[in-house]
Amino acid sequence: MRHLMIVLSLMICTVPYTKAQRPIAIAIHGGAGTIEKKQLSAAKEKAIRATLKKAVDAGYRILQNKGSAIDAVSAAIVILEDSPLFNAGRGAVYAADGTHTLDASIMSGADLSAGAVAGVTTVKNPILAARAVMTHSPHVLLAGKGADDFARHMGLPMVDNHYFDTDFRHQQWLNAMRKQKLGLSRAIRDKVGTVGAVALDANGHLAAATSTGGMTNKAWGRVGDSPIIGAGTYAQDPFCAISATGHGEYFIRYAVAYDICARVKYQGKTLQHAADDVIQDTLRKVGGDGGIIGLDASGNIVFSFNTPGMYRGWRGTNDSNAHAAIYAGERGPRNTIKERTHD
Repeated sequence: MRHLMIVLSLMICTVPYTKAQRPIAIAIHGGAGTIEKKQLSAAKEKAIRATLKKAVDAGYRILQNKGSAIDAVSAAIVILEDSPLFNAGRGAVYAADGTHTLDASIMSGADLSAGAVAGVTTVKNPILAARAVMTHSPHVLLAGKGADDFARHMGLPMVDNHYFDTDFRHQQWLNAMRKQKLGLSRAIRDKVGTVGAVALDANGHLAAATSTGGMTNKAWGRVGDSPIIGAGTYAQDPFCAISATGHGEYFIRYAVAYDICARVKYQGKTLQHAADDVIQDTLRKVGGDGGIIGLDASGNIVFSFNTPGMYRGWRGTNDSNAHAAIYAGERGPRNTIKERTHD
């Protein structure tokens, strides 16, 4: 009997880590900036939280059913792009000429494959166009009319540019022009509203995706960090999946998404520590406003932002429901949720 117990004990200790036991998780953001409670009506705040949770659940259902992290982030981003509440897809800001130009990117941590589009004007869901670039072309980034033509060739839903019109964004644009503000200055940094998602699937693979309408009143074909792999989006198994939001010029200059991942990979830092080093120290010193959502292969979800708020949502392996937060200081109910906000 004693011999049998020893054998059973050894078997238990050497049972391989099965796929069923592996963690799954997803986190999303809807932009960072000067987001304060006095700026949002109760109804709008409720709608934002509900949409964040809806996007989280859309991605999480895929993960629960053993779907891929790439499928999960795509599904979550589509929900956010279809909502007029965020600066992506349907709710995109206006450029200086009164039109909408949209950017998006997606990356798989499993093999570093990636796809992106910049300056598209008629693709209903830019994230789907970015994914098509990744999976159905030899390229990483397509821009302008060529990207629109490619999306049409791939059979993606196309719309008239007026589809992206909303009264709220139109008023933002009019106000920006009246103040003669070209682009998104520090004085109007609350207009930041990029959306993003990161996910970990049951096979241990990470993915990240980001989508945006860019800066209010932008001119000259300006492109920010969202479609730039390594700046606004990066994923590499098993180190990190990162999606960024903020003043894109800084995120490009400092290769924010990649820098965070590199600190984990080469310096052995935790993802939270690496994110805080970049967002709270490097960027803050030079006036770079914004934040990131991050996820590692253990299912640890992190947030770091140096602004008064960031729209964010998440759900991990042990969560029975999706969670959402808006303001700095809101904390997740799970110990595996870590975040650093502005002081």
